[in-house]
Amino acid sequence: MAKYNTREKKVRTSAIAYRSSISPQFVEEVAKKIISKLMIEQKYRDPKYSAKRLSDDIQVNIRNISAVVNLRFQQNYSQLVANMRILEAKYMLQERCFDNMNVEDIAVNVGFTTRQSFYASFYKLCGITPKEYRIAHGFIPKADLPPEPKPKKKTKKASSKGRKRKTRKSPSSK
Repeated sequence: MAKYNTREKKVRTSAIAYRSSISPQFVEEVAKKIISKLMIEQKYRDPKYSAKRLSDDIQVNIRNISAVVNLRFQQNYSQLVANMRILEAKYMLQERCFDNMNVEDIAVNVGFTTRQSFYASFYKLCGITPKEYRIAHGFIPKADLPPEPKPKKKTKKASSKGRKRKTRKSPSSK
């Protein structure tokens, strides 16, 4: 059994017939609009940004968007958005400027709503967990770091107050 519950989806033949009726020019034109909205405007980071909202934004029927995404990117809308999020997460996991963020913070930052959905998508695309990916790219978890050296405390010398100082008597004074 796989580490995360992932399975292949079956393709319906009726959907394939619809996709073949769309012209290649239309596919490229809509694909550019989709990329512009999702990547350039970073709408993929919004967990509530759906295919319906995308269709409203670019003024294209949702069925046409689905067909274009399937033809041009060979995946469905949810997979496309998840791939974009995972690419961003991979960048954040390996860059030093994001070392202060934990994996869950990165997941939320790229648009995942739950830790489980992030881990499942990441594992499906990369074959390892986000934590394993981060460690493989040079991140060392705090638990594995050696403890920081404690600053040395200054020791106080015994004060001479209240104590008599012993003096040596010279042999000539006898």
